[in-house]
Amino acid sequence: MLKKRELLLSERQPSSEDETMVPVLTSRKASELPVNEVACVLQADLQLGLTQEEVSRRRAYHGWNEFDISEEEPLWRKYISQFKDPLILLLLASAVISVLMHQFDDAISITVAIIIVVTVAFVQEYRSEKSLEELGKLVPPECHCVREGNLEHLLARELVPGDTVCLSVGERVPADLRLFESTDLSVDESSLTGETTPCSKYTYHQLPSTNGDIASRSNIAFMGTLVRCGKAKGIVIGTGENSEFGEVFKMMQAEEAPKTPLQKSMDLLGKQLSLYSFGIIGVIMLVGWLQGKRIMDMFTIGVSLAVAAIPEGLPIVVTVTLALGVMRMVQKRAIVKKLPIVETLGCCNVICSDKTGTLTKNEMTVTQLFTSDGLHAEVTGVGYNGAGEVLLDGEIVHGFSCPSISKVVEVGCVCNDSVIRNHALLGRPTEGALISLAMKMGLESLQQEYVRLEEHPFTSEQKWMAVRCVHRTLQDKPGVYFMKGAYEQVIRLCSSYNSRGSTLSLNHQQRELYQQQISYMGSAGLRVLAFASGAEMGSLTFLGLVGIIDPPRSGVKEAVGTLISSGVAIKMITGDSQETAVSIASRLGLYSKGCQCLSGDEVDRLDLQQLSNIVSRIAVFYRASPRHKLKIVKSLQNIGAVVAMTGDGVNDAVALKAADIGVAMGQTGTDVCKEAADMILVDDDFQTIMSAIEEGKGIYNNIKNFVRFQLSTSIAALTLISLATLMNFPNPLNAMQILWINIIMDGPPAQSLGVEPVDSDVIRKPPRNVRDSIITRSLLIKVLVSALIIVCGTLFVFWRELQDNVITPRDTTMTFTCFVFFDMFNALSSRSQTRMVHEMGLCSNRTFCYAVLASIMGQLLVIYFPPLQNVFQTESLSFFDLLFLVTLTSSVCVVSEAIKMVERWRGVEKSPPADCFHEV
Repeated sequence: MLKKRELLLSERQPSSEDETMVPVLTSRKASELPVNEVACVLQADLQLGLTQEEVSRRRAYHGWNEFDISEEEPLWRKYISQFKDPLILLLLASAVISVLMHQFDDAISITVAIIIVVTVAFVQEYRSEKSLEELGKLVPPECHCVREGNLEHLLARELVPGDTVCLSVGERVPADLRLFESTDLSVDESSLTGETTPCSKYTYHQLPSTNGDIASRSNIAFMGTLVRCGKAKGIVIGTGENSEFGEVFKMMQAEEAPKTPLQKSMDLLGKQLSLYSFGIIGVIMLVGWLQGKRIMDMFTIGVSLAVAAIPEGLPIVVTVTLALGVMRMVQKRAIVKKLPIVETLGCCNVICSDKTGTLTKNEMTVTQLFTSDGLHAEVTGVGYNGAGEVLLDGEIVHGFSCPSISKVVEVGCVCNDSVIRNHALLGRPTEGALISLAMKMGLESLQQEYVRLEEHPFTSEQKWMAVRCVHRTLQDKPGVYFMKGAYEQVIRLCSSYNSRGSTLSLNHQQRELYQQQISYMGSAGLRVLAFASGAEMGSLTFLGLVGIIDPPRSGVKEAVGTLISSGVAIKMITGDSQETAVSIASRLGLYSKGCQCLSGDEVDRLDLQQLSNIVSRIAVFYRASPRHKLKIVKSLQNIGAVVAMTGDGVNDAVALKAADIGVAMGQTGTDVCKEAADMILVDDDFQTIMSAIEEGKGIYNNIKNFVRFQLSTSIAALTLISLATLMNFPNPLNAMQILWINIIMDGPPAQSLGVEPVDSDVIRKPPRNVRDSIITRSLLIKVLVSALIIVCGTLFVFWRELQDNVITPRDTTMTFTCFVFFDMFNALSSRSQTRMVHEMGLCSNRTFCYAVLASIMGQLLVIYFPPLQNVFQTESLSFFDLLFLVTLTSSVCVVSEAIKMVERWRGVEKSPPADCFHEV
């Protein structure tokens, strides 16, 4: 099927002027053609890219580079599907039987109730779907594209055939590309072919005889695959559904997202309650029938009670609350990709954080320079620009006035993949700092004066980068290696050092001198880079060191203090030296007397159990690489910790997946990393993690509040009808009134509890035990006490009104209004499990105020509006009746507030002492 589609596309003849301008190329055809022919067919310029006018013309024909394959179900069909609920069908049957028995008032009443109940459920589900759709749009894929000669950062959806795209380590390939430049490129195609071993890519064209399936096309980078190593440039040959990934994506879309653990537990709770409710309703109907009540009346009451008592909206409201909470997190610059993480955030008790860019600003600036022959220069100015000077003994150094310094700056500028354009950095911050240094000395043009022959890209494992270059005027020469990286790695490949233009053999004394200088720079919190050059790798000439400062982010120290005091341990993982790491950690309050630090090499030497025994005492891991992160995560999980791990590189992906909460960097993070993560920090700021934990705890509390309200109302409604039936009272509520209570229970007042603002003190509370049930002993007591007060109060009103032993519309109106008012006061008290109503403020949750106001207005319409009086069988009440009911029903709120006070007094809510992390 795939081959047939390829053949059709490759042989397709242009049938219009548009198609003549923008022909279609399949990956098979493109892989067999030389690069220049592909560019000719696609009418593209490989170096300058397309013009904006040409891009617009091609997009008009090819459309956006995205998939729009899901045919949305029309709203009317979604609405009709709500009537498939077994309870709704039972009510409809009840309405039909009423019509057959000529009880038209009952039939109309039940039908109106069904429409209201179904509409509320439909609106809830629609909101849930829309909220989840919004989540999917939060992380749009991006790419680097050359247009009109400039490298631009675009959304992947903006690409068109003929665009020139630049790929680098960690990026996701944004469209099908025919590669024309490649340096050690290795691509993970497992998402397309299922082959887990990364494929090496080249640029030469393939012979038709070797061009089998898509896995054999070594000069094509396919849309959706991941760059594991190296870098490349390619021309776009297929976008959207014209890419090889199109068919795979359609299959992927068919998979449904699994439910979160909380949703599953809510489903289970709902089913258990449904089972108990059906049992009780069955007994009520049987007892009522044995007492001689009309079977039709008992059937309608039973079905209505089932609709009201069974919390079918529970999982939906949980989803809506989680999704809305996630949308609120977006405003705090945290994108949560998976709903279960919202629950896990409240349990997190260890955060393993990168230093650079998360705890620090990632605005690198060179402040010190030390040459191999002992010269020490100071560098002024900040930012990615040429503002500032290099000072040697107070004298300004410019150009090649001091060869020892110029050589260091030259290597930093040439062994560099980043660009500064209009004071904006395109590339890595460390490399940006080195280009700024070159700009301050007027040497930035050196980057263009060399032709790169070979490259060894930087990896977090080897901790160095090297390029072999030749000067444009000396292209017949073999070339020179320029190298930069961590001192320990660079010095291993050096056999000599530069001394005032001469090359001297590297001895132990010189190494000691450089080590002392590194310790001095590190203790000042500087990140140290070493530089070397030479004709052969392994016998390079050491040139010197630069010290780069990366100041701590504002607010991080306060966030660290707050989290540690609440029982969350924070561990810093960095590739820097021990001195630099400890200096920054101390400044942030992460490292104090009694804390320990551990190197990456020491982590390697310890087995998992040994590391688990000491990991709780380690505050800083220095000279660590991504492979150490996985071991650190596993050792923490071994001792029961719930771990959040930050990362930004390709090799961080495994550790992020293994952590309970994988946190990727939004700005510096690679696509691979973002793919593996559960949460993305848009601005790479550590404070955002604290905000996310705070929001996660708040969302969980809001769900508990909602569950408390719904359970107490369900239990009260069931108990009320059960007691009335068992005591041989007339039914205190009719079917329509029970359905109205259901709308309040599942509707706006209940949902508004899910958007209660987060309590500012919640972050200071200890992490929740991951095994704790949402229904705690304290919550259950509050539910049962509230239900008891509602039942006793409502039965008292019913008994008081029924003293003449004749049931009238006034009797049921008083009972019905009493129950609804009890519900409103119960909702007010359910806004928090620990804080008093006056502490929260009556209007702090405006949604709740509007919802309660709307419910009360609706109740007053039911009582005083004649058409609704007929439907609900009510009559008007006096002002004093309402005053009596408000006074009585407020008791549920007063008692709930008293329970909170008692709990506070007894210290039930007292936090455990904050240690590194509590037992999970």
